[in-house]
This record gives sequence, structure tokens and C-alpha cells, in this order.
Amino acid sequence: MSAPTVPAIPTAAPSPSGPGRPGSPDLLRSVFRQHAAGVAVITAQDSGRPVGFTATSLNSVSADPPLLSFTIATGASSWPAVRDSEHLGVHILGEHQRDLAGLFARSGADRFGSGTGWAAGPHGVPVLDGVLAWLVCRVVARVPAGEHRVIIAEAVVGDPTGEGRPLLYHQGRFNALRD
Repeated sequence: MSAPTVPAIPTAAPSPSGPGRPGSPDLLRSVFRQHAAGVAVITAQDSGRPVGFTATSLNSVSADPPLLSFTIATGASSWPAVRDSEHLGVHILGEHQRDLAGLFARSGADRFGSGTGWAAGPHGVPVLDGVLAWLVCRVVARVPAGEHRVIIAEAVVGDPTGEGRPLLYHQGRFNALRD
């Protein structure tokens, strides 16, 4: 009986300044452009006013306890609210919400203006209308990760019954699923 063979790891000659440069931010970005991710909007309260941002870094961490994670840059306009809030909203967007995803991704936009349907939900967290699913979560950790923080939060209450298909982020654009 022979030992199983391990496939060779492909190698490419790295470009000294391009996306193949070992350990470069460009390498990471170029690889993750190939990764399709779901699109979420994270919301919080900041001194009584709603704030939020688009996130494609949402992950399920644990079923028991029900934990999820996402990342946020410490330079983001929503960071102070996320840093200081005990509870946050997590909204899974549908393919019909490309404009909403773009609005919450755009710096300086009036994210909670007249075109955004929302209401104060449990723990005062802004809950967006028309999403595929939403959760209100209690923050349990804020883990430093470079110029970002990994937020780990426990699901407290939510609603998974929205209708539609999920919105995806791929190749730097919001996309719909194709059959």
C-alpha cells in the first residue's frame, strides 16, 4: 500500500509590483474579487441617530451560541457607533436592493433619508424594510485586525421570512444570482 500523493501547489512568478506580489494588499484584493459574497447592511444607533454600512464580510461563526462576525474599518464613518453600541442590526439584502446596497456603501450618502424604509426595532436598532432576513445582535467582542475590527455578535431576535433571492458582491459589483 502506497501513501496518497499530495497535489503540488501551483506557483507563479510573482510580479514585483502587481497583484501577484507575495503578501501584498493587491494580491488579497485580486483573489477576493473572485469570491462571491452575500451582501448585508449593518445598522446601529449613534447618539439617537441611525447609522449603517454595507458589509460583504458577514460570516456565521457558531450555531450554539448563535454567533456571527463581520469586519469594519476603524476609519469608517460608522465605526464609532459600532465601537460604542451594545446591539447592532444585520440585514441580508435581496437582489432587488442593489440601490440600497450602493447607498449604504457610498461615503457621505444620506443613508436613512426619505428613500430608505426603516423603523426602530428591538433595543432601538434600526431595522430596514424589505430585506430577505434581519437580526438584532448583541456585540460580544471587537477583535483588532490591522486597520479593521472583527465584530463578533450573538443573535438575539430576527426575522428570516423576507421574499426574493440574495444579492451578491463579485468582481467589485453587486450582482443577482443566475440560474
